[in-house]
Amino acid sequence: LPSITAMKDTSMTQCNDFSCALPAQDAAAPSPQQALQAAPAAAPAVAPAIDFFHDVVCGWCYVMSPRLRQVARELGLRVRHRSFVLQASRAEMVAAFGSMERAKQVILEHWQACAEHDDEDRIDIEGMRREAFEYPSGMAGALACQAAQILGGDDAHWDLFDAIQHAHMSEHRNIGDAEVLLDIATRTGFERNAFAGCMEGAQALEQVRQDRALAQRMGLRSIPTLIAPGLPPLQTQSLAALRERLHFLAA
Repeated sequence: LPSITAMKDTSMTQCNDFSCALPAQDAAAPSPQQALQAAPAAAPAVAPAIDFFHDVVCGWCYVMSPRLRQVARELGLRVRHRSFVLQASRAEMVAAFGSMERAKQVILEHWQACAEHDDEDRIDIEGMRREAFEYPSGMAGALACQAAQILGGDDAHWDLFDAIQHAHMSEHRNIGDAEVLLDIATRTGFERNAFAGCMEGAQALEQVRQDRALAQRMGLRSIPTLIAPGLPPLQTQSLAALRERLHFLAA
């Protein structure tokens, strides 16, 4: 798979209440709405649009995604998907955590907090703990999601994102392995060879870079983050709270 080195952050990733975050920075950033206005214009929306910044290895994203799906369906909202990979390579994982062994230990502690808030008890911590492979970065999964975006748009991106997260957090599969990702994509409905070519191509990598650059311009430091018109950035919310926050967009 292609590699990405831009915007490397070698500080420790932190798991705060209801989000996974990069360490805070002192530098001021433009508001998310200003940054979105500066981004390349999207096609005219047929429904209010929300930007969902996520990472396939983020447990809080796994908790949040089905709640957002339900509220978006109820309110007729459109969700745009943004790949915000906190560590994009093994080297960045080691820089952030000190070692791959330490990365797995710390991240599985984060999983415990996520499991306590998951609505359906889907997160298999001990299953992942028993696996011998190194805990993956989110980069390979982000490229797969962007391939789905290229081939099928935001809905396909979301379906594959959820399927990859399920394989990772419920089935403790190695989503850093391209063959595993191709198996998931094929089960989701993509033709394997066409999908592989797209996942390994320059466009998918460029779209990940663009999404990470957008997150940086917006001053985002954590995932999941939702950017909705007229609201401050939202992180993991209960279903009821998310519905209450977003209901005005359904007018």
